[in-house]
Amino acid sequence: MALSPRAVALVLLGLVPVVIWPSGWTVRLWILGCLLVVAVDLLLAASPAGIGLARRPLGQVRVGERSHTEVLVTNAGRRPLRGWIRDAWQPSAGASPDRLALTVPAGERTLLRTELAPKRRGDRLADRVTIRAFGPLGIAARQASVPLGGTLRALHPFPSRRHIPSRLAQLRQIDGRAAVRVRGQGTEFDSLRDWVDGDDVRSIDWRATARRQHLVVRTWQPEQHKRIVLVLDTSRTSAGRIGDTPRLDAAMDAALLLTALAGHARDRVQVLAGDARVRARVLNRGDAAGVLHDVISTLAPIDAQIVEADWDLLASEVSRLGRQRGLVVLFTAMEPSAIEEGLLPVLPALVARHRVVVASVSDPEVLAMRDARSDLADVYAAAAAERTLALRARTSAALRALGVTVIDEPPETLPTALADHYLALKRAGLL
Repeated sequence: MALSPRAVALVLLGLVPVVIWPSGWTVRLWILGCLLVVAVDLLLAASPAGIGLARRPLGQVRVGERSHTEVLVTNAGRRPLRGWIRDAWQPSAGASPDRLALTVPAGERTLLRTELAPKRRGDRLADRVTIRAFGPLGIAARQASVPLGGTLRALHPFPSRRHIPSRLAQLRQIDGRAAVRVRGQGTEFDSLRDWVDGDDVRSIDWRATARRQHLVVRTWQPEQHKRIVLVLDTSRTSAGRIGDTPRLDAAMDAALLLTALAGHARDRVQVLAGDARVRARVLNRGDAAGVLHDVISTLAPIDAQIVEADWDLLASEVSRLGRQRGLVVLFTAMEPSAIEEGLLPVLPALVARHRVVVASVSDPEVLAMRDARSDLADVYAAAAAERTLALRARTSAALRALGVTVIDEPPETLPTALADHYLALKRAGLL
């Protein structure tokens, strides 16, 4: 049961007869009358037990964009339903308005809509729907909460998608659509043509030359369907925040841009996310738009876990997915202790089979702390920042000594730096 402000007004109205006939009986009679009015209004209210609720299926939406949920309310009772309804969601779902006015005649139904503007990536969940049905006087109401599940998947906002057109233009020049032909590791035979001055003598096809009685050379194009494996570290080191963005989300942004480029280059993209166990796995199904959609949707509910990364497990999972040599990108924090104890021991085996890149999200505030030395507190902070940067540099040097490429950039530039490295490998015929 619930009371409206009208019930309070009804009780306060009793001050008038109390002033006119000041006695205890006047107070008792007025309170009794108020209780009687409340009871009658409550009995005439529609019963929540006769209300049917159904939620229409929800889709997906990027963080920062708006969606909505619709609840179908059916009044199967004999009394009209007047009151309020509240569709309760997680606060991060951004549900509004908080409650909706409701009027449903007996035997009819209506559709109520709640706007959703998710503020965080992942599955945003609905809890329950609360119905408050008032009587004809609007003084008392019957109230009940009914569990009515619902899930809205909030996708990564993918801010680096604005760089896709410029990088695809470079890719078209590399993959043969601009008649670019190179020879080197990672290229495949394209066609035969006559010799011209300046051609590499190593490209002469002697059998074709013997048949045609003049020099013939082979042309080459970048090999397609190369294997690209993206491994996202979801351990405790990915839970730190760079500004307002979790480190894991910044790494995902770079992974999505590389997935889009590799998909258009017709490379086979495989994505793993894990820590002490594998949290997500996405395999390329053949088309660029499809694999990008699968990666965005699959990674949406993945959050950082407060556990250490098991790099032995993740490295073995990379090998289990296929033995073809390819590009393996490890998205992890450049934390010296975590890398030296967990990642470094497994890198030699990975480097022997693949071209390995470690992509890390750096914190620009550390650089700002190093340069700010206006007072004593800033000097101590600068010393701590300098030590942090020195340890990161030492770790980067250890990785490079093993033959690993290290890309350590702030969240805004990491996606483009990684994409440019991928394009440089394509341009050089190394991928």
